[in-house]
Amino acid sequence: MRDPYSVLGVSKNASEAEIKKAFRKLAKQFHPDQNADNPKAKERFSEANQAYEILGDKDKRGQFDRGEIDADGKPKFYGGPGGGGGFEGFRNSGRHGGFRFEQGFGEGHGGAGGPQDAGGFDDILNDILGGFGGGKRRSAGGGESHFHAGPTKGADANLIARVTLEDLAHHGKVQVKLPSGKTVNVKIPAGTQSGDKIRLKGQGFASAKSGQAGDALVEVRISTHKLFKVDGEDIRVDVPLTLYEAVLGGKVRIPTLSGAVNLTIPANTSSGKTMRLKGKGLPKKEGGHGDLLVGLEIVLPEQTDEELENLMRAWKEVKPYSARGPEFD
Repeated sequence: MRDPYSVLGVSKNASEAEIKKAFRKLAKQFHPDQNADNPKAKERFSEANQAYEILGDKDKRGQFDRGEIDADGKPKFYGGPGGGGGFEGFRNSGRHGGFRFEQGFGEGHGGAGGPQDAGGFDDILNDILGGFGGGKRRSAGGGESHFHAGPTKGADANLIARVTLEDLAHHGKVQVKLPSGKTVNVKIPAGTQSGDKIRLKGQGFASAKSGQAGDALVEVRISTHKLFKVDGEDIRVDVPLTLYEAVLGGKVRIPTLSGAVNLTIPANTSSGKTMRLKGKGLPKKEGGHGDLLVGLEIVLPEQTDEELENLMRAWKEVKPYSARGPEFD
């Protein structure tokens, strides 16, 4: 058995909390139930158990630090020349004489003054095994020993549900496949944003110890739309305008989540202007819907238009103006 401080990776001045934290980390990492194909994990788990048997108990840790017990928790013998001819485990009980034997290895986990009292050995392993859905504890030697723990809750299941903007706006539901293999419709609360999670009680993994099943945590992810972008409870869409529509104004067909509508464009509309269509966005928590924000952008013909160029030259000569303010001069 190696030095227990080295096994847990802590210094000799480590606090009880640091020792407990180090053991918990190793127990989770090397638990045999989680490393069935790794025989070395069983050795590391057993080694960590033995180290915590010593360092997780205040009395045993003191005995080890004083050299009274070894790394296996056994009393050290000092016989022969210069060895004192006795047990290091016997300690003088006081000036009235007599000795008392301080046994370095208690009778099992959780005995009087054992690791259960000092460091919560069983609590730690029960914690870990509860997460694994198991009902057995590994002993220091790597074997299995049953403990009397109550029913443990099953593990939670993390699921991802991809939804479209149309789903959010109209249906408010999404289909999810549960760990049981069953497919259910999950209601999406109004105001749900991408990344929000919906908890389904008792729809996670079953308990291995007749306890309640875990929960299903459904993370909602909004799919990218070819036209619309999400802006909180509003949505945005960019709409191209011809030059004459921008100059003269008129009605333009605008797509929405519930079908196209006519939008009146004012005369002399500049590129970059945003218009708002009330109630054409996503459902809001407080009721109603957000808005559709329409960004207008003037788009010129791809092909050269000689008549348009002549008109612009004449316009420039007759009515020159600057679209830029003095800050650009």
